[in-house]
Amino acid sequence: MLDAAEFGPRTSDQPVRILMVSGGTGGHIFPALAVAEELRGRKGPENRGYEIEFLGTKRPLEARLVPAAGFRLHTVEAAGLKGIKGIKRLRNLWALPRTTLASAGILRAIRPKVVVGVGGYLAGPVMLEAALVGIPTVLIEPNVRPGFTNRLLAPVVRIAALGFAETAKVYGKKARVTGLPVRRAFFEIPARRSRKAAEVAQSLLTVPGRTQAGVTVSPFVILVVGGSQGSRAMNQAMVKASSLLAAGAGGMRIIHQTGEHDYNEVLKVYQELGLAAEVHAFIDDMPGMVAQADLVISRAGAMAVTELAAAGRAALLVPFPGAADQHQLENARTMENAGAARVIPQSELTPDRLAKEIGELMSNPATLSRMETFARGLAKPDAAARIADLVENLASKS
Repeated sequence: MLDAAEFGPRTSDQPVRILMVSGGTGGHIFPALAVAEELRGRKGPENRGYEIEFLGTKRPLEARLVPAAGFRLHTVEAAGLKGIKGIKRLRNLWALPRTTLASAGILRAIRPKVVVGVGGYLAGPVMLEAALVGIPTVLIEPNVRPGFTNRLLAPVVRIAALGFAETAKVYGKKARVTGLPVRRAFFEIPARRSRKAAEVAQSLLTVPGRTQAGVTVSPFVILVVGGSQGSRAMNQAMVKASSLLAAGAGGMRIIHQTGEHDYNEVLKVYQELGLAAEVHAFIDDMPGMVAQADLVISRAGAMAVTELAAAGRAALLVPFPGAADQHQLENARTMENAGAARVIPQSELTPDRLAKEIGELMSNPATLSRMETFARGLAKPDAAARIADLVENLASKS
């Protein structure tokens, strides 16, 4: 266990150190990077500037993204407990003391002014240890329903920066509704041009680019994203729904991220149907693909729905049923209640249902336009700056 006496004041000429605790997935890493980038551009207390370091796992995404952004990454072995059973749970429990000791050593070496955590199983021991020795902590909670670790941390963190106002009741006076930081590129995506009902109706029956009655028909672009690893359920439903739509799909173009496992199978089906489809195992330039889309079919992780709001895109959301505490369903319902999306639970995800929902939105541009407007209304472009303000305020007082 750490000793608070070890954390005396640093000399006044040194930069103010901030430790970001990310959790290995994009939903944890990208918000942490956005706040770190914001802080890096600030002067900090007494114009000393900030020195930001990351503590994370050895998962490949984190190991690639954090150093590429110019930040030092410390790694420890860490494993979750929520939803884990049997031998694997015992093995993860056995690793917890090693994680705690390793994290304590890094805290002792860095001596940060503030620790910022973005949830996940690594945030638990690190944020708890920081709180015990008096280091101020900021917890970023991206979901409507906080995960297991973030609920446990509620009594010990100094401030909770929330992606959704509905979450404030969990954290009481510590709650600050800041929004969830996402990449600036999503906010820079221009609004889609309005489509007249007649044009959309014609686009279902004509070839892209062909002119009818003096109107150039543009294809209706659908982006399908089942998460970074893809979703077999979404992949299968989409290709079968496409076959149902194919007879009138001359004006439809599909961009589909399948994950590695289903890539060849999905590509083959689209080719056999003769559909205009762009298939990717993984999409690196997600803002660029979202910018092309008229409709996005997506999972409902916090990062996904926040990016859709920032981009102002209408969505069909299929929450991942295995998500801890059903937080994806809560995120999706919040978007739906705001008028920004429609929700299809995976248990109801049939090709017929999906084709019906797509067809209705393709033929109702006014509905799409309203959904886009409501989505943008949920966006918080200054989320990273708001959280950086909270961190800066704590750093100046500690």
